[in-house]
Amino acid sequence: MWVPLAALVAGFITLVWGAERFLAGAASTATHLGVSRMLIGLTVVSIGTSAPEILVALAAAIEDKPLLAVGNAIGSNIANIGLVLGITALIAPLPFSQTVLRAELPMLLGATLLALVLLFDLELSVLDGVLLLAALALILYLFVHNEKTAGSDVSESISEELEDLPQMTPGRAAVWLLIGLAVLLASAELLVWAASTIADRLGVDDIIIGLTVVAVGTSLPELAATVGSAIKGHSDIAIGNVVGSNILNILAVLAVPGLVNPTFIENVSLWRDCGMMLALTMLLALFAYAVNSRPVITRFEGLVMLFAWVGYNLLLTQQVTVT
Repeated sequence: MWVPLAALVAGFITLVWGAERFLAGAASTATHLGVSRMLIGLTVVSIGTSAPEILVALAAAIEDKPLLAVGNAIGSNIANIGLVLGITALIAPLPFSQTVLRAELPMLLGATLLALVLLFDLELSVLDGVLLLAALALILYLFVHNEKTAGSDVSESISEELEDLPQMTPGRAAVWLLIGLAVLLASAELLVWAASTIADRLGVDDIIIGLTVVAVGTSLPELAATVGSAIKGHSDIAIGNVVGSNILNILAVLAVPGLVNPTFIENVSLWRDCGMMLALTMLLALFAYAVNSRPVITRFEGLVMLFAWVGYNLLLTQQVTVT
């Protein structure tokens, strides 16, 4: 068991390192090609930050472990709201930006409901994958189309992300882009092997490992970035980062196993796991639109979300133990 555990840790570390290099190289390459900073932020940065989850899903689907990919997508959304926003809100209350309230959160609610409708027949098919990617293309188009009318709220959020990326020469950017991609692919393969091996030795389903170990591991960079933003006093972009990540988890990451290796899910996964993802998303919307006179996640509300995530994982542990 020690070998797959060590491989799992190594996979997470190299996955984060590779994602950072890939994102920096991709953003610099796009800059040298004359792409605007706003467009880079809306496309390259957004998709690049979800590259670990996407490539883990791709590796899992190729290695005939599609349920690991499904669990990663759903579990990451649960962890992003319950764990990431919960812990960050305990550090500093998190205000909702107008962009999140007007556009991003409604899109997340729509994407979540779309995923539930598509999975209601307990099958993730090629058609489902195509529909999820089509919805992602529509959302990216709407963001790009509204680039000039989005206002400074979006610009400040994206500028904050772009400022942390190093500037490179065209040659160096291309090299780091390729190195980052290669490391991402290798670490995704290693991570999938380690996670599936642990699942086999513990006698649990791949989807459980995806919902817990893999989901938390791929959410750790999001936790570090979000907590770091709150500590620096930029808590206003924390919710936007998580909402954007969750949209991509549903529409990009969940689409991968459907396109590459269609699979069936159990009824319990639909109601327990997808239901928890919907419940936390609705709870986030409740905090945004109904509870507060000023839209903000308070420390108490953050504690509620964190307890919900802990309770869900305890339920998973109990059901696995009983099984």
